[in-house]
Amino acid sequence: MTEVNNIKFDLKPMQFSDDGNKYKIIVQIPMELGWIDDVQFVLDGSNISMNYLKSENNMAFFKTEIYLPTKAIYHYYFTFKANGNLFTIKNNSNDFKLSVNFDVPNWAKGKMMYHIFVDRFKRGSNEPMEEMPRRHIHKSWDEEMIIGPDENDIWNNDFYGGDLQGITSSLEYLKSLGIDIIYLSPIVQSQSNHRYDTADYEKVDPYAGTNDDLKKLCDKAHKLNMKVVLDAVFNHTGNDSKYFNEYGTYDELGAYQSLDSKYSPFYQKHEENGQTKYNYWWGMKNLPECDGNSPAWLNYITGENGIIDMWFELGIDGLRLDVADELTDNFIFNIRKAVKRNKPDGFILGEVWKNPMRMNREYISSGKEMDSVMNYTFIDALIRYFKYADVNKLKYIIDDILREYPDDTIKTLMNFTSTHDITRAINLFATDEFDPYSEWGWNLKNDNIYWCKDYILSQEQYQYGKKIYEAYIYTLTFLPGILSIFYGDELGLEGMGNLANRKPFPKENYDTDLLNFFKEIGKIRKQETFLTDAELKIKDINDKYFMYERSDDENKILVTVNRTDEDISFSYPEEYTSPVKVYTLKNSSPGHLTSYGAVAIKK
Repeated sequence: MTEVNNIKFDLKPMQFSDDGNKYKIIVQIPMELGWIDDVQFVLDGSNISMNYLKSENNMAFFKTEIYLPTKAIYHYYFTFKANGNLFTIKNNSNDFKLSVNFDVPNWAKGKMMYHIFVDRFKRGSNEPMEEMPRRHIHKSWDEEMIIGPDENDIWNNDFYGGDLQGITSSLEYLKSLGIDIIYLSPIVQSQSNHRYDTADYEKVDPYAGTNDDLKKLCDKAHKLNMKVVLDAVFNHTGNDSKYFNEYGTYDELGAYQSLDSKYSPFYQKHEENGQTKYNYWWGMKNLPECDGNSPAWLNYITGENGIIDMWFELGIDGLRLDVADELTDNFIFNIRKAVKRNKPDGFILGEVWKNPMRMNREYISSGKEMDSVMNYTFIDALIRYFKYADVNKLKYIIDDILREYPDDTIKTLMNFTSTHDITRAINLFATDEFDPYSEWGWNLKNDNIYWCKDYILSQEQYQYGKKIYEAYIYTLTFLPGILSIFYGDELGLEGMGNLANRKPFPKENYDTDLLNFFKEIGKIRKQETFLTDAELKIKDINDKYFMYERSDDENKILVTVNRTDEDISFSYPEEYTSPVKVYTLKNSSPGHLTSYGAVAIKK
């Protein structure tokens, strides 16, 4: 039962099916308002008349029943007339939200994630790395990474040999950070170190280990109550793959070699000067683009005994869909069927950089595709807030998310420290090398890869960036969603721009104070379990501080974070004057924030 201005209403599911729910809707309106009639339930802009049911205890009851197909989010409100005056019942001027048959796995809500770029995290195997064509093997973990093309104009082909055994041996370390979910960059056999150019979906890359190593990793992770999410690249393959086989590396006839290849239907094509040509993702000749409408491709990936079935048999718990916005809706729908066939609580996270509810795609909205997305728009707004005091964008983006996204999606949005596609977090806050007027807050003024590679923060820059970085992380700590740490961000690992952000995980000479800070953050997330489902209310966003509240029926916590280098005072509601618990950053206290400090007051 929900109450707004003494008007009570309830939506109760009466019947449940895979296709939707039948709902009984009852609204109670105080008769003191006058003669009440023309009560309307307004659902996604369509008016549904409600019938008078009864009068009781000075309340007039109105009722309707409606069948609602499965959908991630419906918007609704009520209108009625009292003594000829029109009244509207909304939620603080916004429509109410309702999800039908859309449930995101509970194990993903409000959890801590660790994002691992596998080749650069840890080498666990003592076996020598086999020499393979077009690959360079680093002799030492401390050897300088290669950025840019080699003598054959091939990029990203230097390997350190970080592998699944190394990750398995590090699970206790990840557990000490409070990690619940391990998100692995692609691990299948590929031609590059990032492995977004698949060579064989059926095998773990030999430099990363074996299929059995993946099973062992998942088994141990599950014993430690951790889940494993795998990066899935289904929009394109590599040109040096058993499917395309441009270099003749594989015995089977590849699509590049002949249109008669059994793999040719996997790829998109076009006609050019009377000849059939293959499409390449963003024109990159090493990435032939797959055809999401091809029955052969669809069956190979999502069909019974297909690739998704094989990975889940090895123990994974979910998928992160690479460039999800370039996959067809039907392909994503079938990915979901395959995931749920293997694990009813399997999790699907999409790489969608903009508001997924506004892209004229189903993505999440139909309730039959993905569960959630990487939260790029919000992270961009939060970075701009801390760097440039961009108050309006942060307010705007938060309002969009709360109003337009399903609640379960909000609880599982991937709020990241940084990722393999953007500058490392510590660099973001330490320097002014970024263009404040560009589309994204992490876009560099100078994106020359060699300049990026050689860029090293001074100690003064590092300490300055660290102060802001900790305030930024503290802000994320109490917000809805998954808090995701990109490997090494908890140690202050540097990296300016894409590619230079993929340095090997440091074995020594790292920031132990920052590591301890992240461990404390992990403890807070574990202790305050109510944050998983708590409601978010923005109390104030100004050019000095960001204040918000999380609450459920039994708990409330007020979080205030200083985005400036100055000590400031702030006012807070009287109900928080006798707190149950106080969490602080940089010796702040209720009513007083130190430079880039913060305080969370639990009522």
